Amino acid sequence: MNEELARNVVLVRAIETTDQKREILSDDDRRYANRTARELAQWQASETRGPATSEHFLQQRSEQIIKKLSQRHAAFAAFAKRVPGLHATAWLLPLLALLLGAGLDRITDPHRVDLLSAPLLAIIAWNLLVYVVMLVWLCVPKAGVTRARAAWIRSLSVGKGAMPRKMPHALSSCLHAFMADWAQLSAPLNGARLSRTIHLCAALFAAGAIASLYARGMLAQYGAGWESTFLDAAQVHELLAILFWPAITVFGLQGFTLADVQALHFAARAPAAAVDGARWVHLYAATLVLLVVLPRLVFTAFAASRAALLERRFPLDLDQPYFRQLNDAAGGEPGTLRVLPYSFTVDEARSRGLEAVAAQLLGERARVRLLPPVAYGADPAAALRELDPRDPGVTSTALLFSLAATPEKENHGAFIAHATGTLAGRAVVLLDESAFSSRTPDPQRVRERIELWREFCVFHGADPVVVDLLAAQVPARGEGA
Repeated sequence: MNEELARNVVLVRAIETTDQKREILSDDDRRYANRTARELAQWQASETRGPATSEHFLQQRSEQIIKKLSQRHAAFAAFAKRVPGLHATAWLLPLLALLLGAGLDRITDPHRVDLLSAPLLAIIAWNLLVYVVMLVWLCVPKAGVTRARAAWIRSLSVGKGAMPRKMPHALSSCLHAFMADWAQLSAPLNGARLSRTIHLCAALFAAGAIASLYARGMLAQYGAGWESTFLDAAQVHELLAILFWPAITVFGLQGFTLADVQALHFAARAPAAAVDGARWVHLYAATLVLLVVLPRLVFTAFAASRAALLERRFPLDLDQPYFRQLNDAAGGEPGTLRVLPYSFTVDEARSRGLEAVAAQLLGERARVRLLPPVAYGADPAAALRELDPRDPGVTSTALLFSLAATPEKENHGAFIAHATGTLAGRAVVLLDESAFSSRTPDPQRVRERIELWREFCVFHGADPVVVDLLAAQVPARGEGA
């Protein structure tokens, strides 16, 4: 799935999951999109002489829904065609960097250049500092995304944050949800693009400075020399030997000897020879190429290849409940929800509620496989030993708890943490509130207990879904929990 398709799919997902009251898309709209997308996906597959895949279905379905909403709302059509801000700056910034580098020598006197040129030394020092920071950054654990960086990534991902005018409130809420979702999902891709642009800017800035040195040298004679309040000739010679060591070693250029440095002191008032100026240009140009241009171009190529890979294969997790439901609508194999109750006996009424929950999580044709309950206080490893985490006949595994129980770290917490780690992302925690709600008429106490369990589950690595198995209702993931 490429980036454009993933963006459309995420946009449609945000609309459908946010539009709970069906103000934007009715049930008829969704059924029509399913039916049309199924037919178009089969036709598309026949054209390529291959099987109809879920990717074909998602592509056709997202295009159908976006087209329908664009016809209804002109403002949405403009939003759907937005171009992320990074595309425009990806070429403008490197061009600007090249021009700035070319104009660098304007701030110096071309007829009297210092052996230790401050602007050129600044370019080299800055890039070496960047390499050190990059190396340290690789070794430091990621501390998360700051608010300012998140706002920047969001701007690069979805363009300006303002909603178009004359947009229905419900649709604006959907698009805000999409912008938050897409900014997070596309952060690795935009980070690679940003790295590509920054490294290319640095390389072209140095290349512009090199081009400027040679272009100015064609029309003027560089008078190389040096002067210092604190350094003597020996110290300047040592610094130049270190600075130009890569260029002398790789290209075999002639460096400055101690005698040359002593003779080139401005106080000696000796006329600078043209050969000294040319040597100065060659040494600095070679040093910039080795320490700035080449490394930055390597980083640019690495970032560009990573961005290209993410553009072609955008990492969108199709194992989420929303996509499982669509897989069912696309005519794929019905999903199976394996339910593992913890210290909880599921009666017949709640068993029917589990079927409704499975239908909402995995589609209308979903099936339920109810396992014997795990005893209170049981060893998690022993309780899950017989559970195959890669069972091809199981789409997802639900850990079922009763909200009436008080969460305990050594029992419920240990079980959740072990199960989520063992099942590797294919587990969902269900909290049944039916028993607690029936014996607790105070809604505030119910909300407090839900919040207690929610924080408890999040602490142990799970995002719970609160259900009422007797009412056979399940909210969207993360809602109401």
